[in-house]
Amino acid sequence: MSGALGPALLFCPADRPDRYGKALAAADTVILDLEDAVAAHRKDAARAAVAASALPVARTVVRVNPVSAGMLEADLAAVDAAGYRTIMLAKAESTADLAPLGRYAVIALCETPAGVLAAPALAAAPNTVGLMWGAEDLVAALGGRSSRGADGRYRDVARAARAAVLLAAGASGRAAYDAVHLDLTDDIGLAAEAEDAAASGFAGTVCIHPRQVPVVRTAYQPTDAELAWAHRVLEAAAAGGVVAVDGRMVDEPLLVQARRVVAAAG
Repeated sequence: MSGALGPALLFCPADRPDRYGKALAAADTVILDLEDAVAAHRKDAARAAVAASALPVARTVVRVNPVSAGMLEADLAAVDAAGYRTIMLAKAESTADLAPLGRYAVIALCETPAGVLAAPALAAAPNTVGLMWGAEDLVAALGGRSSRGADGRYRDVARAARAAVLLAAGASGRAAYDAVHLDLTDDIGLAAEAEDAAASGFAGTVCIHPRQVPVVRTAYQPTDAELAWAHRVLEAAAAGGVVAVDGRMVDEPLLVQARRVVAAAG
């Protein structure tokens, strides 16, 4: 599964072209947002800004409005004018939503009950390159009041959606991207979630402010202890035969994990 866009992706309001370069400089990938970050009366200005921009294609994604909003044609015209090839489809809910997008690489954003349940089909679509999930729209669509409990942790339904999207992406060999952390003052919580995301198999975490980027990048880097463990496992396996490391039998799944830790360390 490709993590070429991560580990730190950063949303940037599409109607703020003055921020495009700063966002790109801060993150691994910038997501120019034509959806939630742009008020209805600013949509045309946002599209004009995207159309006039010239960011590196490989590091730029454009989040377009959901199919149900009736804005897809106008959004895609702006994407085409700039020459960008990767889009994030907000509130993706079925493969029919992806049908008009065959010429793009698509990150399907599963943030409604239907979208989460359709994640396996969305991931298997030929033009899908990744899935992302979102907690706030999901809980709102369910009639809920908050995606997190008083302790700041996601409620069970949000955790279930997160796992479902990760599993669907993995089953089709697509990248999975973790949801945004809305509390800009909660570096500890963000770090914990990003560390869990990296350990669980997410390719990246999406940020909403540049100050979150270094927290995410650090979280996706293996710790010294993890790297030392990985080297012990690989060295023991190289000796041949059945071996144990730190009291655990070394088999192929552990070797795969160890190789990934070393690769993530660069």
